[in-house]
Amino acid sequence: MARKKIENLSFEESLSELETIVQNLEQGELSLEESMSLFERGLTLSQLSQHKLQDAEQKIQILMDKNDENAEQSLAPFDLTQENDL
Repeated sequence: MARKKIENLSFEESLSELETIVQNLEQGELSLEESMSLFERGLTLSQLSQHKLQDAEQKIQILMDKNDENAEQSLAPFDLTQENDL
C-alpha cells in the first residue's frame, strides 16, 4: 500500500501511522535500513503532529480571547443614580 505524503495526512492519520511505526520498530524484525527509514518518518510525523496541535491551541486561545473581549464589551457598569431617580 502506498503511503500518503506526510503533509497530506490528517492529525488522526499521522498518529495512527506513528503508532504503527512504533510497533514495527519495537518488534525488532526490520533491517537497519528499514528501521532508520521508519524512524525518520516517525520523527517527521511527530513534528507535524506537534505543529498541528500548537496551531489548534493557538486558534482556541484566539477564540477564547475574542469571547472574553465580547463579554467585557457587553457588560455595562451599574449606575445607582438612575435607580434613585425612579
